[in-house]
Amino acid sequence: MPLPTLIFTSINNNSKSMKKLIVLINALVLLASCGNKKNNEQQEQQPVNKVENVVALTDAQYKNAGVETGNIENKTISSVLKLNGKIDVPPQNMVSVSVPLGGYLKSTRLLPGLHVSKGEVLAVMEDPQYIQLQQDYLTAKAQLSFNESEYKRQKDLNQSKAASDKVYEQAKATYQTQYVLIKSLEQKLRLIGLSPANITAGNISKSINIYSPISGFVSSVNVNIGKYVNPSDVLFELVNPNDIHLALTVFDKDLNKLAVGQHLLAYTNTHPEKKYPCEVILISKNLSGDNAAQVHCHFEQYDKSLLPGMFMNADVEISGANTAVLPDDAIVRFENKNYAFVQKGNRQFEMTEVQIGNSENGFTEIIDGAKHDGQMFATKGAYNLLMVLKNTADD
Repeated sequence: MPLPTLIFTSINNNSKSMKKLIVLINALVLLASCGNKKNNEQQEQQPVNKVENVVALTDAQYKNAGVETGNIENKTISSVLKLNGKIDVPPQNMVSVSVPLGGYLKSTRLLPGLHVSKGEVLAVMEDPQYIQLQQDYLTAKAQLSFNESEYKRQKDLNQSKAASDKVYEQAKATYQTQYVLIKSLEQKLRLIGLSPANITAGNISKSINIYSPISGFVSSVNVNIGKYVNPSDVLFELVNPNDIHLALTVFDKDLNKLAVGQHLLAYTNTHPEKKYPCEVILISKNLSGDNAAQVHCHFEQYDKSLLPGMFMNADVEISGANTAVLPDDAIVRFENKNYAFVQKGNRQFEMTEVQIGNSENGFTEIIDGAKHDGQMFATKGAYNLLMVLKNTADD
């Protein structure tokens, strides 16, 4: 019977194909389950909550780190008021040198920064008007001698009734007018540095000397040889730096923190490590447009490196209150934030952010110290703990 045999053969072949398909499916399911198991094992091996700010030290690390622990302390930390200003000199110590009658500059040796003494010749000036002024004085002086003699003669004649009162009064007026002229010419001569008593017909000079009115330094030279200067022109500027002072700008909200006699430390931007002790000598009572006043301070010791117009900073120590503090060695700075290490267990420390304030005598104010009350901190070796923590995190 050929037909049944064929049917049986077909069924037998389909049954084999089905078995192969079932075996294949089971193999795929087994492989998938194995893969999921492996992934689950890998996930279980990874820590769920990795604490990056906690460092655990071995005995050797703890010993080498030099860690010491302690609580937050309470100490008095003085606050520091930071101010800025510039060096100034009083008006009597700054002089602008000019020539009252003008003239041509004949000679000078001055340079900015040169030291000059009071009475020293600064420059020599020339001008025809100096000659004319001396001529007028000598002529007027000679005329005064004649007028004086005429006045005395007319006075005697008038007393003897030999001359009229009118002639006498006219001679008297002429003499007095000439006397006034002489006195005014004498003052003009003194104004340009010439002594009237030393002027004679044989020593009329075409030049005059300009003398230094103070001892100090030349701050500026505004003329050159041969230049004509007017009476209003400034030839030289002189400064006596022996009485320089520091003029600080203080806003109104900080004025009540300062008092006359208070001490402060000033320093420049170029050498902030060099401090200059100062004392407050005057507090201005006038506020500027930006609600600031000038506070004048005297340098306790003169330093020739300090020049008028130089900008300076100043730190004023203001008495503070009792506050929470940690040693400076307990504070580390990382990524523009301040941290301290809180002890969490045996040789375990957690890096915790803290808000710091002023520092003084090796201690730093902890503004948020109240929330850390009772906690133990690493008071020494904090930087070493930071290095261990970050090296562990990089690994």
